[in-house]
Amino acid sequence: MTTTPQPKSSTPALEVRGLWAGYNHTPALKDVSFQVPEGEIVGIIGPNGAGKSTLFKAILDLMKPWRGETLIFGQSNRSQRAKIGYMPQIELVDWNFPVSVKEVVLMGRYGHIGLFRRPSKEDRAAAHEALEQVGMAHLGDRLIGELSGGQRRRVLLARALTNRPKLLLLDEPMAGLDATVQHQIISILRALRDSGTTVVLSTHDLSCVSAACDLTLCLNCQVVAYGPPRDVLVEKVLGETFGTHLLMVHLDGQAYAYQHHRHSNGPPNEDK
Repeated sequence: MTTTPQPKSSTPALEVRGLWAGYNHTPALKDVSFQVPEGEIVGIIGPNGAGKSTLFKAILDLMKPWRGETLIFGQSNRSQRAKIGYMPQIELVDWNFPVSVKEVVLMGRYGHIGLFRRPSKEDRAAAHEALEQVGMAHLGDRLIGELSGGQRRRVLLARALTNRPKLLLLDEPMAGLDATVQHQIISILRALRDSGTTVVLSTHDLSCVSAACDLTLCLNCQVVAYGPPRDVLVEKVLGETFGTHLLMVHLDGQAYAYQHHRHSNGPPNEDK
């Protein structure tokens, strides 16, 4: 895919100011503040329960924070929602639903066309363009349930790209993928960044953050550290982020970080 570099603005693509949010009077985010420059890839890491998904919900205006605000290109996130593309965790999708790849990607245009209007020629062209961006145009007529895990991930990414977003939020895009597929996704994200799209992703994969991200945000309800991976992915900061029971798991040549619980039979459920 050929990309044309876009000029960067001095206004941050994303700015979170003093954000407090939570559930049932229990805070999941405590006074979280950070800025994401335009045209960067930012990786968010932290243990389960650290507030990563809550942060995404607040940015997407899917939940009202207790305090603080989120700005998209200097304006309220509610007014700029059309500039945001979102890819959810793969576990939240019903892959048995009998729809084609093209139909799934067209769902990303519903905010533009409405639920009860037929997709226009422009909508279909946007969906095809998004599929081409992720290398899946040749499988547009395939049923979504017939795809591999890596192919499904790329379809979800294409759906998030149909409105040509300026800010892309990806919730655990690398989870469960082998190293080869991860490298394919990283190549796509780099091409998007080089064309001017700002990418914010959450992950447990420290190798992915080190290889793909320009900046790393360490989150554990509060911002523990924020900066280039070489400065942030160090033992002291990771210990503060994941706690004293930091468990490093190496699979397929990748390094993953989990908070180890002595009586747990495996990694805890996803954070809220």
